[in-house]
Parts: sequence; structure tokens; C-alpha cells
Amino acid sequence: MKPLAFLAAALCGIALHGTGVAGSYPERPVRMVVAFGPGTSTDTTARLFAEKLSGALGQAVIVENRAGAGGSIGTDYVAKAAPDGYTITMGTVGTLAINKGLYKRLPYDPVTSFVPIAMPGYTPTLLVTRANAPWNTVQELVAYAKAHPGTVTYASAGPGTSGHLAGAMMAEMSKTQMLHVPYKEGAQAVTAVMSGETDVLFYHPTAVMPQVKAGRLKALAASSARRSAAAPDVPTMQESGFPGFDLTAWYMLAAPAGVPRDVLATLGKAAAQVMQDPALRQKLADLGVEPSTLDTAALNPFIKTETAKWADIIVQANAALD
Repeated sequence: MKPLAFLAAALCGIALHGTGVAGSYPERPVRMVVAFGPGTSTDTTARLFAEKLSGALGQAVIVENRAGAGGSIGTDYVAKAAPDGYTITMGTVGTLAINKGLYKRLPYDPVTSFVPIAMPGYTPTLLVTRANAPWNTVQELVAYAKAHPGTVTYASAGPGTSGHLAGAMMAEMSKTQMLHVPYKEGAQAVTAVMSGETDVLFYHPTAVMPQVKAGRLKALAASSARRSAAAPDVPTMQESGFPGFDLTAWYMLAAPAGVPRDVLATLGKAAAQVMQDPALRQKLADLGVEPSTLDTAALNPFIKTETAKWADIIVQANAALD
């Protein structure tokens, strides 16, 4: 090849690389960072999604757990990763909405640090209590709390989690004094409620419904505006006398801001294909995860709306952390 021709080809290659035009993406495995530990609902959802995404992309999608600080550590890691499409995250309502109002010095911004790819689904939490509790409905629980101020306790998987804030909102709206008891993880909180160590808990259907079916827990209400598909016989908080109560957990596949458009398009197309997979949809449904109807263009506005909503709840609950 003549020197000038070689130089032109090299410059062309550099230009294409710089604009992200790499038609063979992905050329190596993709990391999907989960900002929570193995076995959590986010981890389980991410692994199901990653397995199908691997087939759609033609490359392995490897789930990597980076837990800590309510999901902030792993999420910040992805925010600062190279925006090349090889590091993505399965974000949650916590990492991409709640944490913005919860932590005064959050090292990333849910909107500007990321570009959303797809929303696999959402899941309402269920308000549960021990099998022999003296209340069978939310109304009876509230009546008991009013008659015995400061004695009813609600567990959570930790300060600032959706379960904590749902419990705080219930106490605030019912004008009752309920005590928050945080645990290090959700499994401990579920066990505490079953044993009577604490009274009630808002948590994911996949974790509590087996205990409800086994008679170890009673489900009192769903936190969403609509009944949970995983527990269709359980009324919503709105049906139980809490107008406007609509709190759901959700999952959002996202990449660092600045990912080239062609790479983002490849990821988006693959994710859309995965979300239509009947086998995956059934597995997610078994976990209580209901499919989202939001398209890609609606994801950023959705995150902004959710961030503002949860920020208000955090202020009401006085739950902000340093």
C-alpha cells in the first residue's frame, strides 16, 4: 500500500473508532453490574435478563455484583466506566430514583450520568404480617396502631429502601406512630416478621408469597395502584383507605452517558427482543415482576418523575442520609 493510501486508511479507522462506529459490537463479553448482593431480587432479575441478552447480542453478558451504600457503590462504578457499551447496569428504583434524595453527596446523577436502555418491568411490594397477628386488614392494623401508639413496628431491608419509605408513608398518611426497624438485608426482615420480632413489612412478592402460601405470613395489601399479578386477591393500599398510595419497585437497564448511538441502538434492539421472550416473561412473572409498557423515549422523564416523588417521601419520613 502506498504511504498516502495507508495514512488515509489509518485516519479513517481512527475517525470511525472515535465516533463509535463499530459494526461488530459487541466483540467481547459485556458486564452487567448489579449494585446489590447475590440472591437479591435485583440479582435474580438481572441474571434472568442477562442470560437472554447474551443470546440476542451473540456475546456473553456476565453479571457482576458490587454491593454497598444502598446500591450507590456499584452504580457509581458504572457511571464512571468507559462509555463503550461493555459495562452496563441493572438499575433499580433505589439506585436511579430514591438515592438521589436519600444521600446528600451522591457521587452520580441518575439522569445525567446514565442513558436508559430498557425497563424490564416493575413490582409492587406487599405489606405482610405474621400469621397470628391480631389484624387481618390494613384498617385493623391502623386501628391497633392508634390504640397502642408507638408499639407497632415495621421492618425494612435497610434505611432508605423502598420498604422503609413505604412504611413511613403508611404511618404518615394514617397519622399513627409506627417504629421503623431496619435490617441488613430483606431475608432477615422477612424472618423477623414471621417470628413476631417485628410486626409488618413491605417487601417483594417473590420473597413473601411462598411464606404467605405456607401460612407463615398474611398479606394485607399491595403498594401499587393496581393489584399485584402475583397476589390478585390482595387489595391495594388505595383500596384499603390510602388514596394516592402508589409505590412500586422497578428495574432499568442503563449504560454510562456517552455511549455511541450505534452501540446504544444495538443494546436497545437486543433488550427489546429479550423483553418479548415468552419464557423470560413467565419467569419474571413468577417473581412478581410485571412487564413495563414504557418505550425508550419515556424512560428519562419517568426517572425524573420518580426521583421527585421519592424525594418528597424522603422529606416526609425524615430519612435523608449523609
